Amino acid sequence: MSSNNIEQRKFYLKTMGCQMNAHDSEVITGILLSLGYQETDSVEDAELILYNTCSVRENPERKVYGQISRFKALKEQKPGLIIGICGCMTQQKDEQEAILKKLPHVDLIFGTHNIHRLPELLERALDGERVIEVWEDTDEIVEDLPVRRSNNLKAFVNIIYGCTNFCSYCIVPYTRGKEISRQPEAIINEVTSLAQEGFKEVTLLGQNVNSYGKDLGLNMDFADLLKQLNDIPGLERIRFTTSHPKDMKDSLIDALANLPKVCEHLHLPVQSGSNRILKLMNRGYTREYYLDLVRKIKEAVPNISLTTDLIVGFPGETEEDFQDTLDLIREVGFSSSFTFIFSPRNGTPAATMSEQIPEEVKKDRIYRLIELQNEISSEYMQTHLNQVVEVLVDGVNSETQELTGRTRTNHPVTFIGDPNLVSKLVPVKITQCQTWSLRGELVK
Repeated sequence: MSSNNIEQRKFYLKTMGCQMNAHDSEVITGILLSLGYQETDSVEDAELILYNTCSVRENPERKVYGQISRFKALKEQKPGLIIGICGCMTQQKDEQEAILKKLPHVDLIFGTHNIHRLPELLERALDGERVIEVWEDTDEIVEDLPVRRSNNLKAFVNIIYGCTNFCSYCIVPYTRGKEISRQPEAIINEVTSLAQEGFKEVTLLGQNVNSYGKDLGLNMDFADLLKQLNDIPGLERIRFTTSHPKDMKDSLIDALANLPKVCEHLHLPVQSGSNRILKLMNRGYTREYYLDLVRKIKEAVPNISLTTDLIVGFPGETEEDFQDTLDLIREVGFSSSFTFIFSPRNGTPAATMSEQIPEEVKKDRIYRLIELQNEISSEYMQTHLNQVVEVLVDGVNSETQELTGRTRTNHPVTFIGDPNLVSKLVPVKITQCQTWSLRGELVK
């Protein structure tokens, strides 16, 4: 690739979507830096523009078409510019065809399973070929790829790839493939290296981390992995996302309760409070099961922060179904929730279901849901007033010069202190509670 003078080239990378995509972009960045590229935040300066896309909802996809369309004029000014699209969006056949038709100036298309092949794909694109390589699935996990972490204190670590749950509304199993667990030794080695480099916190990633180990035949589950990671010297905190309720074992609840490095925060998507809708969604559990699970978790970890995902306007959702969801939110008392209006995804069963809900009804329900959740979140945050919490200091606010950090329950905190405290765990007494954040005083 030396003939293309890679050392002088700059790349612009746009990341859309979840933490899995964010970590994929860290790997892409690591690969490009290892090739001699330099990162830039200006598309005008870039010789490579790459979009790592999301397809969970329709809006991010529309943004991709709109934004990349505008690069056509830039490419005419810079004939050597390479424009690429990767990620979940490209894993869908109809989207591949639409990209080829609507965005003829795109040079490079690859998917979620072959990021490790980027150097070869890029070389072919630089030689003038229009490169399209999207693998439908893979049994291979490529370890030891270069990674440029976006944070030098907290790191994402993939433990399981893919999803086999096939919720009726979700495109992820079709874009990420079947579940494949990483070998425990590879995960332990990666986290050990991170701790030795000074990282204090890791977030373990998977579409369903609770399924970890099922495919390995090692008699090892997610709780067993957490126990081994908990023993790594230098590591201070362990987080994980996302947990599927149907695979939440008692052993994982015990790990949350008893492993000192595992933080008291659990993201447990419920999606709906109606049994009828949960069945249509193919979620694999009932409202009663979920509430009983929450009861067991709260008994084991009384100070846990529970967050969730909620979808309103699923096909066939009645006002009674929606009220069931509001009642469940009240009963659980989530500290916060990620709320979504149902967005039909081509290729999923829910996209062709009858009784699609009108947009005005969806909007009315999402507003009411958000209003209720905001009230509950505000009440929950008030329980922190005058409490002393452990904060991992992660930075300094450039405007106020206050220190910033997060509690073990994943709430942002600001307070006045010495910048030398960055990367340290410190006790902070909470003096002010807002709906989404806390303010406090350093305990001397």
